[in-house]
Amino acid sequence: MASLHCSPSIHKSFFVNSLPQRLRGRFVCCRAGISFLVRAEQAHGSSSNGQACSSEDRLGRRQLLAGSSFITWISLADMNSMSFAAESKKGFLSVTDKTDGYSFLYPFGWQEVVIDGQDKVFKDVIEPLESVSVNLIPTSKDDIRDFGPPQQVAETLIKKVLSPSNQKTKLIEASEHEVNGKTYYTFEFVAQAPNYTRHALSTIAVSNGKFYTLTTGANERRWEKMKDKLRTVVDSFTISNV
Repeated sequence: MASLHCSPSIHKSFFVNSLPQRLRGRFVCCRAGISFLVRAEQAHGSSSNGQACSSEDRLGRRQLLAGSSFITWISLADMNSMSFAAESKKGFLSVTDKTDGYSFLYPFGWQEVVIDGQDKVFKDVIEPLESVSVNLIPTSKDDIRDFGPPQQVAETLIKKVLSPSNQKTKLIEASEHEVNGKTYYTFEFVAQAPNYTRHALSTIAVSNGKFYTLTTGANERRWEKMKDKLRTVVDSFTISNV
């Protein structure tokens, strides 16, 4: 479901412009965190004999009070949004696919692209080797361990699926871990092409009748700078039942 984000400045402008001309300029909105102050002063030129303010002034005060309540509502909505953002890891955005039952984080600034054969791909537009992709294929297996131990499965995937046949590959390490009752294999490898070497991380699992593969990586020359971010990406990958 799409979310509608409204700018407080737009609402403020709309509210102030709705006031009578003589009350404009007396509206003060000071934001510090989520607090707002709305202040109105009585218009000059009121009756010297203590008579009630004009209907225009009364209307202005009612609008100010209504505006104050409306702005406070916006403030609380902003606070909820900030609380939600605070739950995410700094510098990352999240992806959740409820149809296929998976979620993961990717670095802020990466852009989504469409690549045939991949379910989801995000990449850096300046450093194209810095990317994350998710691939799904049907399987009759119930557990990733049904395919073999981590090192064996990793080597097969690296040579036959994750790298072109003309690239020289090397598995660095492979491991197994469990999250919420599901087994994941995670492995690190390098793939050497004629003009570059990509250092990559992958995590794989089986669930919902699918074989899930998430792969992320970077140019070898940028590995030391990117490795912590890439490990955050691969460690964030989780599968849910659908």
